[in-house]
Amino acid sequence: MKAKLGISPIAWWNDDLAELSDDVSLEECLAQSRSAGFTGMEMGRRFPSDPKIMLPILKEADVTLCGGWFSGTLVDEDMARNKDRIQPMIDLFKAVNAPCIVYGEVGRSIQGDRSKPLATKPRLSDDEMKAYARRLTQFGEWCAEQGMPLSYHHHMAAVVETEPELDAFMRHSGEGIPLLLDAGHLAFAGGDVLRAIDNHHRRINHVHVKDVRMEVIEKLDRQKQSFLDAVALGAFTVPGDGSLDFGAIVERLANYGHEGWFVVEAEQDPRKNPPLRMAQVGYKELMRVMTAAGYTVETQGFPNA
Repeated sequence: MKAKLGISPIAWWNDDLAELSDDVSLEECLAQSRSAGFTGMEMGRRFPSDPKIMLPILKEADVTLCGGWFSGTLVDEDMARNKDRIQPMIDLFKAVNAPCIVYGEVGRSIQGDRSKPLATKPRLSDDEMKAYARRLTQFGEWCAEQGMPLSYHHHMAAVVETEPELDAFMRHSGEGIPLLLDAGHLAFAGGDVLRAIDNHHRRINHVHVKDVRMEVIEKLDRQKQSFLDAVALGAFTVPGDGSLDFGAIVERLANYGHEGWFVVEAEQDPRKNPPLRMAQVGYKELMRVMTAAGYTVETQGFPNA
């Protein structure tokens, strides 16, 4: 079985909390991640949107683009508007040979609003969830027809946050919308990561190996504190520095023959947790557990061809 290890630039510059960002250029961010061992990076705000500019930067760093977030609004807005917004991203990702676009639902979400406590997250009725899941399936099928598959990201403070919500979404949606499994978000939401893999492994096409500090999460006052408060307090970290057993998580995925990208996404304060050092910690732990699970981790970055 083959796997590729990527990382998100969110450890260097946070798109939601500017104060959790380091004054590091894209080139330096890529160089640090590559020196830690990672061969891919997901897209962040300092990436150019023109493939003619992006490709030479990626080639110089010997890194490939391994995904990137799209802020979807299908829970409220129509299909046509979302198609119009995602089309330039599809064109870009095809041009740089990225594996997928990560669909994150921001409609009704409170994930970016520090004034909204975690307890006030949006909830869908059964009928709303059924209709939403059908729309996402149609949207995913359309994106795949354009040549770029999606990967649906369940997320804290969004309409699909908890394990029961994820199960309902998966039950009412179809193969046209693959799943991004994010261990950290599911654990934060009180879910069972191994059970989710058992239930939904057939649809998983992308994995975020985000770790959590449960001692931070357990102290949160969800009636008063927001998702962004939790991030600022250090709820997330890299594998090997948190509470999750990635040996068991990776082994469970391996048991189902899962291959592809495993991406570290750990938003933290770069002053308290220097991104390069944390990237090194995460890579070392992932290599340990991936090897133990029988994976061959690919070491080539930017394609030679």
